Amino acid sequence: MTELSSPNLDSASQKPRISTENPPPPPPHISIGVTTGDPATSPARTVNQIKKITVLPLVFLIFYEVSGGPFGIEDSVKAAGPLLAIVGFIVFPFIWSIPEALITAEMGTMFPENGGYVVWVTSAMGPYWGFQQGWVKWLSGVIDNALYPILFLDYLKSGIPILGSGIPRVAAILVLTVALTYLNYRGLSIVGVAAVLLGVFSILPFVVMSFMSIPKLKPSRWLVVSKKMKGVNWSLYLNTLFWNLNYWDSVSTLTGEVENPSKTLPRALFYALLLVVFSYIFPVLTGTGAIALDQKLWTDGYFADIGKVIGGVWLGWWIQAAAATSNMGMFLAEMSSDSFQLLGMAERGMLPEVFAKRSRYGTPWVGILFSASGVIILSWLSFQEIVAAENLLYCFGMVLEFITFVRLRMKYPAASRPFKIPVGVLGSVLMCIPPTVLIGVIMAFTNLKVALVSLAAIVIGLVLQPCLKQVEKKGWLKFSTSSHLPNLME
Repeated sequence: MTELSSPNLDSASQKPRISTENPPPPPPHISIGVTTGDPATSPARTVNQIKKITVLPLVFLIFYEVSGGPFGIEDSVKAAGPLLAIVGFIVFPFIWSIPEALITAEMGTMFPENGGYVVWVTSAMGPYWGFQQGWVKWLSGVIDNALYPILFLDYLKSGIPILGSGIPRVAAILVLTVALTYLNYRGLSIVGVAAVLLGVFSILPFVVMSFMSIPKLKPSRWLVVSKKMKGVNWSLYLNTLFWNLNYWDSVSTLTGEVENPSKTLPRALFYALLLVVFSYIFPVLTGTGAIALDQKLWTDGYFADIGKVIGGVWLGWWIQAAAATSNMGMFLAEMSSDSFQLLGMAERGMLPEVFAKRSRYGTPWVGILFSASGVIILSWLSFQEIVAAENLLYCFGMVLEFITFVRLRMKYPAASRPFKIPVGVLGSVLMCIPPTVLIGVIMAFTNLKVALVSLAAIVIGLVLQPCLKQVEKKGWLKFSTSSHLPNLME
């Protein structure tokens, strides 16, 4: 793969700009003009006083936004058997994860501000489509986050049966959501440290299990395919792979909180990519190679049973605890991304300016509360419905991102790109074809109910943006564009 680092990094320049040999530049261009206002009260000054995220915490935030460990990949074996599961987690990153991570590295360093992909799409296609991108991505993120309190309790209910249903379960979901929301409120640096600690705790039991399984491995078990391909559940298989290997662009929405993003972001994406892929492949190789295959047992939580067989009860409990804490890490990372996205949209005048307000810890407290409310409302959905719905909405947003990536390459070929994928316009088009085809395949396997719900959500976004414009025009809510940001639409 192409390493996510660049020899021509320009740390002194972190705003997109157009350089051309024939001044003046073409009429539509990306401006680097920054209005700072009074130095004592400038928003840029306030933001710069907030502690920025460095490489290690960012690696684990990306790890949790994308993965969180092998918890949830069990269905790939159940759907297709060991061989296709192993091949899927090796091949799928080349089709999807690497292109998405590379695009995130290029455009995230080109536009190093909160809002991420919303800003990218706005710069290429205008504010209307930028808002649509923000709407579907935020909604898919909140839907995704609704899973984690539920999964956390699912891993604990075998030891604490009272959490399985009824009022105790509902109360536990609310308490857990409030507690994790408060951690997000206390600051991104705290979330970053928590992500590192939780990540190490979640990965270590699988390292131990992999070494302990070596004497028991039978490589012939890896070659089993579900009933000679005829029994493959392609919808479950593809949705499981996609759900566990996407969301690389989520980190872009908090790029404004990253220290020296032109260098830190590409490196963090590269290290996180390796961490995610290895955290999937080795547990699947261990689980399918060390014990006899029974596909119907490969469901959520099965790795804990595998750990008990390979290492004993203590290892099984460790994996179960790691699974529970991993869901906490994913919740924290996803909520950070979602809330800073809303902040970035408010700073661009797409949402009421109340969403741009920060707490004394530098966090977007209104966005955090808004995202937490969405999580609580959606927590009643089933696991399969959540995964399918978020995948479909996410696909719509990714199509806009691919179009944006190619359009910016064509429209602004001379724009400053601290990290640039070493391909031309044709290469950028070719790079986007395999993941776009994959999106089509995933959409083709979507059931009608999920498709209609997702379509309704998209239609709401199409109508919501003009409605907000009317609200702004009537003066019912205050909208404003932050003066420290460059003008994308000059």
